Amino acid sequence: MAKYSKKAQNSVKRAMRKRKRGTLKSGSGRKVTSRKQAIAIGLSEAREKGARVPKKGRKKKTTRKKSTTKKTSRKKS
Repeated sequence: MAKYSKKAQNSVKRAMRKRKRGTLKSGSGRKVTSRKQAIAIGLSEAREKGARVPKKGRKKKTTRKKSTTKKTSRKKS
């Protein structure tokens, strides 16, 4: 079973061709040069059209480790 539907694959292909020609624009209107961004735009367009595309990945939250060293106060003599 394919991960992406045929409609989604065609949408990504179209976005990649536009990027290569230099006509693909992002939401802000700037020219897209990144391969990853072109793929993301293609998948986003496919989602809007109703193609079978997996859900967007979520960023994992990183937790900061607390320091285990104890700070000791020095006594003044």
